[in-house]
Amino acid sequence: MNEKTRYWLEVAEYDLETARVVLAGKRYLYVGFMCHQAVEKALKGWVCDKIVESPPYTHNLALLAQKGGLLDIMTEEQRNFIDVLDPLNIEARYPTHKEKLLKSLSQERCLKILSQTEELISWIKQKLSQR
Repeated sequence: MNEKTRYWLEVAEYDLETARVVLAGKRYLYVGFMCHQAVEKALKGWVCDKIVESPPYTHNLALLAQKGGLLDIMTEEQRNFIDVLDPLNIEARYPTHKEKLLKSLSQERCLKILSQTEELISWIKQKLSQR
């Protein structure tokens, strides 16, 4: 694993831990945002390892997965999950409908998002270790 990949995975883990902390603090608006950030950085680590260049400057998870060739081998559930995460990045940073978003982010939903994030990042790391 190259140094850039290692860097991205380390910051992904940091963001994942931040998601756990904000969930414990019941700051639900930011759980999805931090989970998005964690997956984004894990995908950027994959791109660095797979194509040995800096990842594109984007927050679009599907685009990052496609750039690194992961989108084709993801399960339908994984692809659906990144589609769920993508808007949480924007909506948390620019909450024009903050109340509506907060109502959709219950503790149960945030726990599920966090769990799926952990699973996806673990899967990406597993794929990296198989290379």
